[in-house]
Amino acid sequence: MTPIHRSVYGLSVGALAALLTGSSTDTLIWGNDGAQVIQTTEKLVSDLASGETSDIVCMDSVAELGAPSDWSGLSAGEPEEFFAGYWVDQVALNPQWSINLEGLPEGAMPGTHYPGDVFYRETDDGLCVIDVSW
Repeated sequence: MTPIHRSVYGLSVGALAALLTGSSTDTLIWGNDGAQVIQTTEKLVSDLASGETSDIVCMDSVAELGAPSDWSGLSAGEPEEFFAGYWVDQVALNPQWSINLEGLPEGAMPGTHYPGDVFYRETDDGLCVIDVSW
């Protein structure tokens, strides 16, 4: 079997396993917690791009959320457990997760200021946005 055939076979088996177990592909790749971060981020982007106030922003959030056009065209990227060594400015906010945003807002050009990463804190009610890096 060629490497390409093995890759296609592996992806097919993974997709079939997700279908049969009722799990999403995100859950298979990122685990339950990572998949929840992705799902929450997609909700945040959808809310903010449509001009709605999102109910997943922490009460003590310092996040600059910008305008709806800043969020249009963005989607959830890859979730990570928060790494204080890289995100020094967010350490005091006590986030547990970060996720990069993929895509560009409509009309964005080089040098455009737009959201790049979202930081989440875990609460009893689920994840809430504590900050956004631009």
